[in-house]
Amino acid sequence: MSVHQETKKVTTQTLRAMKQQGEKIAMLTAYDYSMARMVDAAGVDIILIGDSAANVMAGYTTTLPITLDQMIYHSACTARGTTRALVVCDMPFGCCSDPALSLQAAIRIMREGGAEAVKMEGGAAIADAIKGILRAGIPVMGHLGLTPQSVHQFGGYGLRAKESAEADKLVSDARLLADLGCFALVLEKVPAGLAARVASEIDIPVIGIGAGNGVDGQVLVLHDMLGINKDFKPKFLRRYADLNTIVTDAIGHYVQDVRSGDFPNSDEQY
Repeated sequence: MSVHQETKKVTTQTLRAMKQQGEKIAMLTAYDYSMARMVDAAGVDIILIGDSAANVMAGYTTTLPITLDQMIYHSACTARGTTRALVVCDMPFGCCSDPALSLQAAIRIMREGGAEAVKMEGGAAIADAIKGILRAGIPVMGHLGLTPQSVHQFGGYGLRAKESAEADKLVSDARLLADLGCFALVLEKVPAGLAARVASEIDIPVIGIGAGNGVDGQVLVLHDMLGINKDFKPKFLRRYADLNTIVTDAIGHYVQDVRSGDFPNSDEQY
């Protein structure tokens, strides 16, 4: 029997067991109570309150503007709608550089946001911050490759670790994060062969987004895979629905019914 079938509540240890048994891990973002309930009921293993909320919920072009208070709000809403999946919240831009501030932010995310773990972008440069958070008993998920909070340093959202020097650094950082005690690692937009190598060389689950199929699981932004956001069309994205069209058509039908007087009809009034 699979780990997925045996467990009622996903924990960091569940995920490690899934990797050991070769069972793929499904991860999606959510940012509010109603969506979290649906994502959780569908059997997703990890729900990420991503700083992508800055893009899909607030309309910003990067993840940089979203604040810690805003992330805590989204995390608390999502946690209240989740009973089975592991709830992980992104540490927003500016919260990972200073170890003391990082610890304070992580504690607030856990205490006020109801999260069960935090995700942090970066490798050796934020090792001290990760150590402090882990010492406080807070699980940490790492994130390497394309780290969107560093978009201005990278000069865009292109494929990372194409050259050997950056690939070697990524492998080194991945090993470091595993050695420090991170329970999982996200690899974003890196060559599939490199991602598969990392997944085979470290003993913690590696979750990919634009990192091929040789990793231990996959993550997508909910609004992207449901087709709510129609403008974002990267190669790695598979759309599982076209909610933009469905919702727009439904609202348009409602507007027509209101204007024609058809809604509400005699059965829809007291």
